[in-house]
Amino acid sequence: MVQSKQTIGFIGIGVMGKSMAKNLMTAGYPVQVFTRTKEKARSLIEEGATWSESVAELAREVDVIITMVGYPNDVESIYFGGDGILENAKKKSYVVDMTTSKPSLAEKIGRDAAQQGLFSLDAPVSGGDVGAQNGKLSIMVGGDVQVYQELLPIFKVMGSNIIHQGKSGAGQHTKLCNQITIASNMIGVCEAIVYAKKAGLDPEKVLESITTGAAGSWSLSNLAPRMIEGDFAPGFFVKHFIKDMRLALESANEMDLLTPGLALSLELYTELAEQGDEDSGTQALVKLFNK
Repeated sequence: MVQSKQTIGFIGIGVMGKSMAKNLMTAGYPVQVFTRTKEKARSLIEEGATWSESVAELAREVDVIITMVGYPNDVESIYFGGDGILENAKKKSYVVDMTTSKPSLAEKIGRDAAQQGLFSLDAPVSGGDVGAQNGKLSIMVGGDVQVYQELLPIFKVMGSNIIHQGKSGAGQHTKLCNQITIASNMIGVCEAIVYAKKAGLDPEKVLESITTGAAGSWSLSNLAPRMIEGDFAPGFFVKHFIKDMRLALESANEMDLLTPGLALSLELYTELAEQGDEDSGTQALVKLFNK
């Protein structure tokens, strides 16, 4: 059973990862961190996190390893090989990939981790920067249910909606369902905001009316106000959403599924990125509609 004082290693200190690691520290967990750019971890180190010089060093010294990186190739690079997590982690330690990644990669990590005497979960999240800061993320978990139960106290520090979805890879499949839903919804949110402006309405008052009705969604409540204010700072990067949509479209094609809303959203976000907004927040999509 995982105890509150077990040491957690956190790899990937980005927009969301930094807040997730900080919440673990606040809850009393000793945290060691590694990220490719040490400066990103500076504030956590100043608050008491221990810096590791490499993935291998961190893996050898902690009891639970959480990864929250950008792309599937990043996940592969830190999990596999002589300097990777699986080769260096202590026997019977836990590895949890919270990156949105390929379900097939999560399955591979699960198999290889078991062969190394490790316990593995895939646990991607939703909720953006606000959810990470407030410890209110939705966490979608794949892997052995007993391992899930053992790590639940840690998940509860970072999230409020935590559900075991099934075997290895199930968490990633669930996250792709999440991204498919958001993809089409974001188009609708942008169109509604621009429509309100063109009709001469006060878009903030429009939001007051429609966010609590049938049109309500997380994106409408949390991202539409940023669109109105012209605040395009990233809670979730455009480039990472494009990555997620490509993963979802690839998986849907493998299952011979028709996903036209997803395809259109990917096309629009790709256009947005090509215009220089790949490091903006996903709410920047409204720029295409404001032309």
